[in-house]
Amino acid sequence: QVQLVESGGGLVQPGGSLRLSCAASGSIFSIYAMDWYRQAPGKQRELVASITSGSSINYADSVKGRFTISRDNAKNTVYLQMNSLKPEDTAVYYCNIKGRIDYGRFDSWGQGTQVTVSS
Repeated sequence: QVQLVESGGGLVQPGGSLRLSCAASGSIFSIYAMDWYRQAPGKQRELVASITSGSSINYADSVKGRFTISRDNAKNTVYLQMNSLKPEDTAVYYCNIKGRIDYGRFDSWGQGTQVTVSS
């Protein structure tokens, strides 16, 4: 079993910044990809940012230039630095990590962390 623990959400004013973290624990052999998703009320979950084991990075158009995804391989942790936040960034943010464990592959989700952008 691989468990993910997220942290860093909260309430911030428009234009502010937050940094989300997602740490994976368990018998992890390798990690293929680390992604951040978000889901706003009444909307489908959408991919916000992704980073692969080869450090290939992709962003949703709505967050390009404002959000930065990064990873710490030694800590099996992925981060999402969010700057210039807008009210439309308000959502529950989830991390998703895929990789290999001793008996196969895993595809795990974090518990979600609320980000609210409001004045």
